[in-house]
Amino acid sequence: MDMRTITIKNEQETKQFGIELGKSLEQGDVVALIGDLGTGKTALTKYIAQGMGIQDLITSPTFTIVQEYHSGRLPLYHFDVYRVGDTEEMYELGYEEYFYGQGVCVIEWADLIEELLPETVKTIRIQYGQQEEERIYQCAF
Repeated sequence: MDMRTITIKNEQETKQFGIELGKSLEQGDVVALIGDLGTGKTALTKYIAQGMGIQDLITSPTFTIVQEYHSGRLPLYHFDVYRVGDTEEMYELGYEEYFYGQGVCVIEWADLIEELLPETVKTIRIQYGQQEEERIYQCAF
């Protein structure tokens, strides 16, 4: 598995990265986003969705845990597991049908359910950079 570090300077570069990633994703891909509050996990998800051809408004599914979007070339299952108390909740949600299903999963706060993630997961750890808009993406895929 490749590990690379990318410095994202601003929103435009976030958009470019997300759209390119979205275009490259295939059925069964799981993207794990890990980063502190406010690092841009939802913004990145929005651009990944654009790259998949999804025009819907992407919002953080904090209270529903998963939001489904079916208007792109593949379904997108957007998870926010911040409020998941334990992995049992993920089983009740039927997460396996999403992870191993017909679409692509993007999971915010994925480190909270690390033991459930498939071996083929594409992980992006997002950290604050030096400048206000700058982010450091540590990508493992």
